[in-house]
Amino acid sequence: MTPNDAALTVEGLEARGKGKVLLIACGALAHEILALTAANGWDHLDLQCLPANLHLWPDRIPAAVEAAVIQRRAAYDAVFIVYADCGTGGLLAAKCAELGVEMVEGPHCYSFFEGNAAFAAKAEEEFTAFYLTDFLVRQFDAFVWRPMGLDRHPELRDMYFGNYTKLVYQAQTDNPTLDAKAEDCARRLGLAYERRFTGYGDLAPRLRQVAGQVALA
Repeated sequence: MTPNDAALTVEGLEARGKGKVLLIACGALAHEILALTAANGWDHLDLQCLPANLHLWPDRIPAAVEAAVIQRRAAYDAVFIVYADCGTGGLLAAKCAELGVEMVEGPHCYSFFEGNAAFAAKAEEEFTAFYLTDFLVRQFDAFVWRPMGLDRHPELRDMYFGNYTKLVYQAQTDNPTLDAKAEDCARRLGLAYERRFTGYGDLAPRLRQVAGQVALA
């Protein structure tokens, strides 16, 4: 199954309704999670994705996660939340603790794709970096260009991005087409360009841990 990015952005992805554990994830992570589950034969993991565009309103993420957990948890042995803090200011972690479910560690997907320890080590020197992942490169117009009004008011670019120095493309895959598009995103924003292959970072071992725990339960 190859989900459609536009649908992942506004609709998310419905769970198949089978498996021992339900992963409730951001739609921006669907491709990576499905690739990992397929490559590792984790058929006991099921995936539901909430709309990726919730990131435009991060205060809505905890309530959306709560609703999904309440709706689905009775059908599974366990639920795991594949979101980092994602701009919720700790509210998502508090909600997960209240619900008794675990979540991915880290402040955001840029951190766990880089590796949380590696990202933290670079934080002091990269506070002027703007990050994109594979999904955000593909959906750059939907998540950056149009929401910021740059399609209508390109003169706002320097106001928004004047304090940034470079765009870092954290590549999950080796894809020359995405690389070229990411470089074009940097050009449009007036930033220097850096491609950094991260693969799946901390996401892969964390999901492997979840898959192993459930398989042994």
